[in-house]
Amino acid sequence: MYSDYLLIGEVLRPQGVRGQVKVRPDTDDPARFLKLDTVYLKAGDQYMPVVISDAESRADGFVYCVLDHALDRDQAEKQRGWLLYVDRAHAVELEEGQYFISDLLECQVRDQKGNILGTIEDVLQPGANDVYQIKCPDKRRMYLPVLPFVIKAVNVREGYIVVDEEKLPEVAVFED
Repeated sequence: MYSDYLLIGEVLRPQGVRGQVKVRPDTDDPARFLKLDTVYLKAGDQYMPVVISDAESRADGFVYCVLDHALDRDQAEKQRGWLLYVDRAHAVELEEGQYFISDLLECQVRDQKGNILGTIEDVLQPGANDVYQIKCPDKRRMYLPVLPFVIKAVNVREGYIVVDEEKLPEVAVFED
């Protein structure tokens, strides 16, 4: 579902006694936190800016930083569970044909004739190709590898993906 803000991480817990928190990054590049001065918290339909400072990306894959000028562990503890967002103006630039997973979620999957095949529930990343997990109208799930000869069009702003229905028997897997 297309949004003006993208989820980039979740605060897991305080780290140390000086207001720092441990963040699980939801991005391919945790070092991108180092370039940010502001992240956002979602409150209802609004996104509130929060200052991020002293960010460091460590070899363990997590990001450690200070949010909202927290000075001690007690203030950092109150940030546990915060979901951190970035606005599109500060999002990484994607190459043509690349999409943010959050933009693909809830996209309608159609065949070339316009028939609705389902809705994307998840994007799995098992290795060579991403795989769309699609909930079909009959409540079954279809797993569809993202291959150029299968995916014919992607329009995340309008929320749909067009696939070549003739290729589905070759590549799609259906849950029983």
